[in-house]
Amino acid sequence: MANFEGRVVILTGATGGFGRAAAQFFAGAGASLVLSDLAADALDDLARGLGGQTIAVAGDITDPELSEQLVETALSRFGRLDVAVNNAGIAHDMAPLPKTPLNVARQIIDVDLMGVFYAMRAQLPALEQRFRDTGEQGAIVNVASVAGVVAAPMLSMYAAAKHGVVGLTKSAAIEYARRGVRVNALCPSFARTPMVTGFLAQSGGSHDEAETALVRAIPMGRLAEVDEVIAGLAFLADPASSFVTGQTLQIDGGLSAA
Repeated sequence: MANFEGRVVILTGATGGFGRAAAQFFAGAGASLVLSDLAADALDDLARGLGGQTIAVAGDITDPELSEQLVETALSRFGRLDVAVNNAGIAHDMAPLPKTPLNVARQIIDVDLMGVFYAMRAQLPALEQRFRDTGEQGAIVNVASVAGVVAAPMLSMYAAAKHGVVGLTKSAAIEYARRGVRVNALCPSFARTPMVTGFLAQSGGSHDEAETALVRAIPMGRLAEVDEVIAGLAFLADPASSFVTGQTLQIDGGLSAA
């Protein structure tokens, strides 16, 4: 397991399926955490369960001031920032593009794309400054989706936002390749998270039938487990992955290779 002893990690979307597992992983690996989520009560419960080196800062990722606050909190409380995991995101109901409501389309872009932009805008200068001061690399991992690298019929705005996250990731990676910050995107396909189980519940049929239909295009023929996705996150965040930047790591059972 990667060792994050003494390192400071910002994690947004901390109470969701990937977020909660990521928080538990980093805490178990010795990191100090600044966690954020819109769900304040659930966030506080998570932080209390993880122990004393965890700070909860509730807020809306569509507010640029939250991202600034998270960085300031990491620096003021722990004196450093090493890793930022931009995981906050939402999906929309499956529908053909013309049937996607305008307000839903705007919300998806605001949360899934602009939220990552605001986060990196605050994080990159702090990580670069640490590199200048100490020579230590920092890392940003943006949680995108396999929908950021392939088409996602019936989820057009979600795919558009996640493609945007991949574009931000690659562009920032080049900008900061010689400035001490690695930037990568994690692109999982359907995994066994509350977001996906919500999709299954909308199908109208049985859970098993809906899951079978959902994974039909995945060569491995199954959903990802959350721990499999967290293993990819750990790799991208690990200081040992020091020559890995500008990459999209697809954890998708072969979907994007087909």
